[in-house]
Amino acid sequence: MKDQIWWITGASSGIGAALARALAARGAKLILSGRNVAALEAVAKDCGAGTMILPFEATDYAAIPALAEQAWNWCGRIDGLVNNAGISQRSLAIETDFPVYERIVAVDLLAPIALTQALLPRMVGAGGGQLVAISSVAGIAGVPLRSAYCAAKHGLIGYHDSVRAENEHLGLKVLVVAPGSVATNVSRNALNADGSVRGESDAAIDNGLSPDFAAKQILDAVAAGTRELVVAEGAEAATAALRRSDPDALFDRMSAMVQAGYAQQMKATSAS
Repeated sequence: MKDQIWWITGASSGIGAALARALAARGAKLILSGRNVAALEAVAKDCGAGTMILPFEATDYAAIPALAEQAWNWCGRIDGLVNNAGISQRSLAIETDFPVYERIVAVDLLAPIALTQALLPRMVGAGGGQLVAISSVAGIAGVPLRSAYCAAKHGLIGYHDSVRAENEHLGLKVLVVAPGSVATNVSRNALNADGSVRGESDAAIDNGLSPDFAAKQILDAVAAGTRELVVAEGAEAATAALRRSDPDALFDRMSAMVQAGYAQQMKATSAS
């Protein structure tokens, strides 16, 4: 990846920042995007020379064509695009306000589509390149408390699978990544049913895989020409596998999780 030009969205923290550092270590030049300029500057400092910061709001679709042109003109090409920016959710569908769906689908699905569409003709015209889409195990299996997030991440997989099928023979490679729990701010930044920010993490995320480990797995998969990668362990890895091998068993397992949660809540309520 030496001297390749990579554009990473959601590069200010988590998997995006880890990918930036790992790509820099492999000799790539980087375009880092997100909303938090100070955090992007800190990541850029870690990555050293050959890094450009290009902050923008992911859902400002009208601005994306000009941003894509600016990014392309920086070095005259883009070799890799990582669609990583996104927000999650922690709420039951029956309680969730519709604007939460609008916001999550806009950020997690429509924004990466808009950016990819702006770059796709240029990349294919230049002989191809690499797309990396950061979806989720929740993009493979519908899991409780994440109906909007699951909808967006399922859609992200479908879009990138189609782009791969249409353009692989033209030199465009597409890797879809489905992480499980990775120790990032994803849970803390998740939206509640009313659209407010959750503001707290949870044990599964805090004890999850390190972003640096995830980044290494992703770049090794890029180098190997892998098309789909699940970065998860234990029950989360099993969930992704079960969705394909025995969907009914997975559906029963997800329903049982919710029923167990309701039973525990009822027990706590009666005890108080």
